[in-house]
Amino acid sequence: MYKKEALNLHKRLRGKIEVKSKISVNSKKELSLIYTPGVAEVCKEIYIKKNIYDYTIKSNSVGIITDGSAVLGLGNIGPEAALPVMEGKAVLFKEFANIDAFPICLKTQDTNEIIQIVKNISTVFGGINLEDISAPRCFEIENKLQDIGIPVMHDDQHGTSIVVLAALINACKAAKKDFEDIKVVVNGAGAAGNAVSRLLVCADYYDKTCRSVKELMVCDSKGIIYKGRKNLEEHKIKLSNLTNKKRIKGTLKEAIVGADVFIGVSVANVLNESMIRSMNKDPIIFAMANPIPEIMPNKAKRAGAKIVATGRSDFPNQVNNSLAFPGVFRGALDGKAKKITAKMKINAAYALAKTIEKPDVNRILPLVFDKNIVKNIAKAVIKNI
Repeated sequence: MYKKEALNLHKRLRGKIEVKSKISVNSKKELSLIYTPGVAEVCKEIYIKKNIYDYTIKSNSVGIITDGSAVLGLGNIGPEAALPVMEGKAVLFKEFANIDAFPICLKTQDTNEIIQIVKNISTVFGGINLEDISAPRCFEIENKLQDIGIPVMHDDQHGTSIVVLAALINACKAAKKDFEDIKVVVNGAGAAGNAVSRLLVCADYYDKTCRSVKELMVCDSKGIIYKGRKNLEEHKIKLSNLTNKKRIKGTLKEAIVGADVFIGVSVANVLNESMIRSMNKDPIIFAMANPIPEIMPNKAKRAGAKIVATGRSDFPNQVNNSLAFPGVFRGALDGKAKKITAKMKINAAYALAKTIEKPDVNRILPLVFDKNIVKNIAKAVIKNI
């Protein structure tokens, strides 16, 4: 649909971002202030007082890091083909949160090498957005970068999980379901599915304010994940200990019987009308595979779905991580956070949900252009630093 227009736009622009000076250089004095000799005084000040945030771009910059191993729905297409996506992400950072973000596409898919590179370039940035790195490598990379002194977030995991939680909070209101009394099935146990599942059961943070769904099952390409299933990767073993308490075995078909909610972060056309008819009354369907969802909205509605959301912008109720990451990083930068915690993510989700005062079946999330989104999420993040 957008092929010709998108290709023409990108070819005409030759890149969607540029570096722009904040100051003109039209005199010797200006040159002396921004470069030599004046800049030496700033260097000495930073060396002595370690106050780099006060004098440099670090206070408002994010590095967008990818190895091109899991780009959108295109898979492992490499760093060169990933660059247009990372440029687009940088545009969203700037347009929605006024953050200066830089695309950095690495010609390596070696986990330890990526970790070391990010550590070595972190001086420049106030935060690191990991993007489109395949599972399970993304988990190790993110975990080993948590102590570098600036917030590091893998957006495919946590941006997605924040928006899904916000969408589910409002969908439950619109469908008149109790969030803490619903059965949820997550189809897909990669980066997004793992993070969504952990957030829905408050796996990484729990107090009286953290609401968990009543029952959660996760399916991968081989069927339902359960404790004791053979040949599970480490992150799936952890999921098996958190979910499917009844140890139900089988496929998505068995998992979804009596469920209130289906959350798809998987592949096209794995959900059918018969499965939806086996769910609880007025089911909620989040079919977020891109570009083709797990089931098309018209089929889901025909089968009795009360609310349908997808990852696409041409249907109602788009669930997209662009609703979360600008505000999360805006808050983390303004609050000089060293990490992005589970508590921040949960509160960011509630802040996003509250941006819609009266959610209904066709509007469970605000449009990304709503100026209140970044402001509300950033405020929630800062409050929980």
